[in-house]
Amino acid sequence: MSHDELIIPPGKHIGLKDYDPGFTGKYKNKQEAVEKLQKDLSCLSSLQEVLYAQNRYSLLLIFQAMDAAGKDSVIKHVMSGINPQGCQVYGFKAPSHEELDHDFLWRCLKCLPERGRIGIFNRSYYEEVLIVRVHPQFLDAQHLPPMNGRDIWKERYEDINCVERYLARNGTVILKFFLNVSREEQKQRFLRRIEEPEKHWKFSAKDVAEREHWKDYMDAYESMLNHTSTEWAPWYVIPADRKWFTRAAVADIITSRLEKLDLHFPRITEEGRQQLAAAKVALEKE
Repeated sequence: MSHDELIIPPGKHIGLKDYDPGFTGKYKNKQEAVEKLQKDLSCLSSLQEVLYAQNRYSLLLIFQAMDAAGKDSVIKHVMSGINPQGCQVYGFKAPSHEELDHDFLWRCLKCLPERGRIGIFNRSYYEEVLIVRVHPQFLDAQHLPPMNGRDIWKERYEDINCVERYLARNGTVILKFFLNVSREEQKQRFLRRIEEPEKHWKFSAKDVAEREHWKDYMDAYESMLNHTSTEWAPWYVIPADRKWFTRAAVADIITSRLEKLDLHFPRITEEGRQQLAAAKVALEKE
């Protein structure tokens, strides 16, 4: 699988109709993808250990998608071998009163991963150019100054790009994944949630109501992808109709990106070597 098939090239205008939610790349079947996933998870576990020890870079993974696209499932499976001490996951739902009294980036930026850690955003500040764009009445609760004819969405894209560039310059590696599920597959997943008792907790009538705005959401996603996929923080459109492919693709991209970093365990100084030698001697004399 070539990552070029999934990435949104910075500066290029794309249409989501050209991205097949059922695409499975080079994999002939589910078993091949599962085997590749297991190899990548093992590699990812080793890379995370070095990332944590080196304490120079952080990794921010952003997941955006329509309901039932499989965000929770991807996070669960791809991060299954990660040391919990070096990973943190945040989900962003409807903002609180406190969050609404801050700028639209605030609640997410205060959850950014520290150096050496992996941070995962299940939804993110991109909700502010997605659900808020589809339902602009939500802006009323944000008490914004008058726009005076300015384009709020264009300005938010610019703000996001600037903040992400700032983070990248300071050592945060940003990978953004749009899980591209088809409308028909979403319908089938909703039906399974209704039909299977153990999945009832996942179902919300609100999710079905949002399907009426499908085209508006696709337009909002297209605009977001076209305006905020950059060299320093690219978007990947991940086919999501086959969960086994979604997981394999995300793990492959994360692993490949970390392998390109100059990751290594901290190199000890000559003074440090002498201290280790002295400590060894002292321990052996006990």
